[in-house]
Amino acid sequence: MAILHYQPSQRPNFSLLYQDDDILVCDKASGLLTVPGKALEHRDSLQSRIQRVFPSATIVHRLDMATSGILIMALNKPAHVHLSRQFELRQTSKRYYARVFGHLEKSEGKIDLPLICDWPNRPKQMVDQERGKPSQTYYKTVSKGQYSSLVELTPITGRSHQLRVHMLAIGHPILGDRLYAHEQALAKSPRLCLHAQMHRFKHPISGEEMCFESEHSFTAEP
Repeated sequence: MAILHYQPSQRPNFSLLYQDDDILVCDKASGLLTVPGKALEHRDSLQSRIQRVFPSATIVHRLDMATSGILIMALNKPAHVHLSRQFELRQTSKRYYARVFGHLEKSEGKIDLPLICDWPNRPKQMVDQERGKPSQTYYKTVSKGQYSSLVELTPITGRSHQLRVHMLAIGHPILGDRLYAHEQALAKSPRLCLHAQMHRFKHPISGEEMCFESEHSFTAEP
């Protein structure tokens, strides 16, 4: 599935929350690719914009184009290797906030549904009990609106589109999700209401535990 009408704002579309000689911590806006796409019109990205100022910066993990929030970059190879290892071993922790359609039956719980690429419809993912990779997400309702709920999401695994597909699978797609939301949920918001609000990890060189937070904008219904 191609990216339709990719026209990210020419404003910075990100802010730097932290920088030192080894890492950058960015706060990415919705609508900007994390890394360049293959097509010429998709070359603009957070990575390419950051590298204009920090040429050695490399992406350690990604956020979907439509997702906003905290993203970590490495400024040298040792930092990249160490951070990548933390992600591989699930030694980092993340918290997201999302506004989803409807009201959840249980105020909190765990979603444990294996995911696999929906190949004919890529980049979409889908639940597949036989071939899917293990995928777990904890959820908790924070507040309820007239037609939606604000939820806190804590992914245990880090599969592509995990939070989006998991919420869809339990009947509550994220508002504004152009890939997975039904017509009603899509119409409620001009953007995907998903934000990477907190990220905790260890500094790749000093070993110091670091935690960064970024405010979401989903307190009120769109």
